[in-house]
Amino acid sequence: MARTTYEIPDQAGKLAVVTGASDGLGLEIAVRLASAGAELVLPVRNRRKGAAAVDRIREAAPGAAVSLADLDLASLESVGALGDRLLAQGRPIHLLLNNAAVMTPPTRHETQDGFELQFGTNFLGHFALTARILPLLREASARVTSMSALAARAGSFRWDDLQYQDSYAPMKAYAQSKLAQMLFALELDRRSRAAGWGIVSNTAHPGLTATNLQASGWNMGTDRINLRTRSFRAAPRFVPFLVQWPDRGALPPLYAATSPDARGGAFYGPDGFAHLTGGPAEEPLYRSAGDHEAAARIWAEAERLAGVGFPAAATAH
Repeated sequence: MARTTYEIPDQAGKLAVVTGASDGLGLEIAVRLASAGAELVLPVRNRRKGAAAVDRIREAAPGAAVSLADLDLASLESVGALGDRLLAQGRPIHLLLNNAAVMTPPTRHETQDGFELQFGTNFLGHFALTARILPLLREASARVTSMSALAARAGSFRWDDLQYQDSYAPMKAYAQSKLAQMLFALELDRRSRAAGWGIVSNTAHPGLTATNLQASGWNMGTDRINLRTRSFRAAPRFVPFLVQWPDRGALPPLYAATSPDARGGAFYGPDGFAHLTGGPAEEPLYRSAGDHEAAARIWAEAERLAGVGFPAAATAH
């Protein structure tokens, strides 16, 4: 039987860190976690939007314990500063949702550190953040859920040009970043089990969900909102079996992060037609996600590029 919704178990006493929670999927995830009793840390790039998100969360969950932190995932310096702040506070982190993303800017942009924007933000930034706060995650036997995307199915690695410096292709670069995020999640779970870190890591995708992610990418570099964006924003009203609102798209990552039945090393998404919409369910891993050699290779590349390291662990491939 298809699952049309999901009731989050009581999260009282748990500390959750949710990236990209100033709007869209991240905000819906944060609202639902706070309503279930979790305390939230919301690392945001835009403090004004972050403050508005806090107001929205407290409207839905009066008395919610929620705080903002500064984070620009396109800056390893910013990632390091947030990691240092959380480590200094010393509080175990029970849930980490690596959710923030940028999608298909029409022209190539770079992060502060010179990486292609999608690869640097969607993957390297989250990889570095997870590495930085690993002691806090281990202390809480945390659940780490990293957001992938439908695009990862067609993703592949341009090993000789991961930064797409030659022949930039927006969707191919996005798909590469989301495949990297998926393989990171799976490899993190393998290494945790091999080394006894106690962390459960999995991955999820929201199906086809209308959020500002598309607008901010498709229209990057212009003040005009194009027809493609306007049409997509209206789509859930007219073709709800193909495109859904964020309150539904948030269900797979919420299930992956909080359900006692959600497994490490698994992949969760909508259960409807072509996994575009619907309630949360476990899905078969994409064929490319089963490439353990690629997972180990992109992990090693990320450690080198981001200048971070995880404890050495023999992986059970």
